[in-house]
Amino acid sequence: MKTDFSGHFGLGEVIWLNTAHQGALPLKAAAAAKQAVDRKVTLTELTNESFAEVPGRLRKALARLIASNEDEIALANSASYGLHLIANALPWRQGDEVIVIATDFPSDILPWLMLEQRCGVTVSRLRPAGKVISPEEFRAAITPRTRLFCTTWVHSFSGHAIDLDALGDICRLHDVLFVLNGSQAVGARPLDVSRHPIDAMTCAGFKWLCGPYGTGFCWLAPRLLDRLRRTKAYWLSTLSAADLAGDLGDLALGPLTSAAEFDIFGTANFFNFTAFAEAVELHTKLGPENLEDHDQMLVQALVEAIAKTNFCMISPSGSSARRSTLVLFGDPEVGRLSALQKRLHDAGIHTAMRAGAIRISPHLYNTPAQIAEVAQLLASA
Repeated sequence: MKTDFSGHFGLGEVIWLNTAHQGALPLKAAAAAKQAVDRKVTLTELTNESFAEVPGRLRKALARLIASNEDEIALANSASYGLHLIANALPWRQGDEVIVIATDFPSDILPWLMLEQRCGVTVSRLRPAGKVISPEEFRAAITPRTRLFCTTWVHSFSGHAIDLDALGDICRLHDVLFVLNGSQAVGARPLDVSRHPIDAMTCAGFKWLCGPYGTGFCWLAPRLLDRLRRTKAYWLSTLSAADLAGDLGDLALGPLTSAAEFDIFGTANFFNFTAFAEAVELHTKLGPENLEDHDQMLVQALVEAIAKTNFCMISPSGSSARRSTLVLFGDPEVGRLSALQKRLHDAGIHTAMRAGAIRISPHLYNTPAQIAEVAQLLASA
């Protein structure tokens, strides 16, 4: 297996280890964005057909990536878009309950809080004993009023991954909808949505998928799509540019048949979506399994380096499904961590500080040699 994918990127000497915040844009994606700018400048290649081709290509690429059907993909600009989509499109009843995790990233909590004021929905915020919710804790929290459960696949502040199938099985048993935020996992680990008990998955496109900022998507299972009501009527999701050349007649809304009807406005986003499609296609071409192996090789090297120090490991250290590509470690002396992060930054190594810990998140453009540089600085800290 090829273990150096850095040639697809233009980072040069920069060691970017903050993919959990932003992924690097591939060179082919950058070229596609530049071409889109040129087309907007000259306009002659901005054809009617391209208004369907741009979202069509991206939808196809995303569907292939997660092994879904194209009509189950809604194009978005973030992970939050998909969460708000579901919150607004489900027909809620007074007294319904939504379960979230109090320690999750705010994006997974805020959309549901609006329902308390608007629909009389109760939002229960669970505080797990560990970094993420256990199946036992979740099972004990479910009530007859529980209608939906939302959490993240990989916890941003600890790097712990949930037991996806165990939580999903509990949801199925109790007829609870399971909405997953895959932003910190999709692109770093394979996902076949048909093989997991989830009803929706929303994802940012600018982290592990390496798309431009302001990209994302939402997958809606057919069983969930059938329950949703239309929240907007967008002409490009129901008509084509060619339809405008003739007599439109009396417009009418038919039944909701595709997740595309929930697309964000402006799906012929030539600047962002052409580049995003290139990035997603690159991930599929390289192989999600290959990328996972590569990333986990880098994570293992980081784990071994941290184990040789007296820093406190926060992320899972063992190789298991619970370990992600987010590696976090802390120290009682906050000043020591800040000094280390500065030394890393001064050496051209970019990391993040989250919840009082240093977070390192390597991806396909990183190499073992780069991780060795980090290990040297850790050893001398």
